[in-house]
Amino acid sequence: MGDPLFIKVCGLRTEQDVDAAVEAGADAIGFVFARSPRLVDAATARRLAQRVPEGILTVGVFRDQPLEDVRALLDETAMRAVQLHGKEDLAYYDALRPDGRTLIRGVAVRGDVPRHGERGEDILLLDAPVPGAGETWDLTGKQLPVPGQRWLLAGGLAPHNVAASVRTARPWGVDVSSGIETSRGVKSPLLIAEFVRAARSAA
Repeated sequence: MGDPLFIKVCGLRTEQDVDAAVEAGADAIGFVFARSPRLVDAATARRLAQRVPEGILTVGVFRDQPLEDVRALLDETAMRAVQLHGKEDLAYYDALRPDGRTLIRGVAVRGDVPRHGERGEDILLLDAPVPGAGETWDLTGKQLPVPGQRWLLAGGLAPHNVAASVRTARPWGVDVSSGIETSRGVKSPLLIAEFVRAARSAA
């Protein structure tokens, strides 16, 4: 048996959602600070993050935002990890590394799949061409990272398809946002629990 599948539940904005993700057994909980229907302010994120036990990663998600703004938000909200989902370069990652947070690099896959570690990231997240839109992407013919590398599959995952996707792609972990929503930006505690259960069943 290999390591258990790593599950990140992203875009949470309420106590109910955070408690549901923790109770379901998520390994990481994402708070979006980039422009999005799932955007949270710093005060809300800090309050919600305080509900998350120490063994679960709290992740601040950013896209093409000034480094100092990102640093300030991470400090103010006490996030344990940072996910960069834009065109941030190696120098940007190098600047954040001394802070000691887990670095996650999010990439929208439009052609060739990027290699794990190209920006010195701890975890690579491979997303659909339009992140957050709930669209799956075609895995066929793609040179995916080798089993054992820390990479997350994202993009259009939901309770009904995550098990098959995990068996096909064999990722280190998965990330979900729109697939656990009843409407754009509105999470369902029931779908959160169903997603985690379905993902674990395939691992």
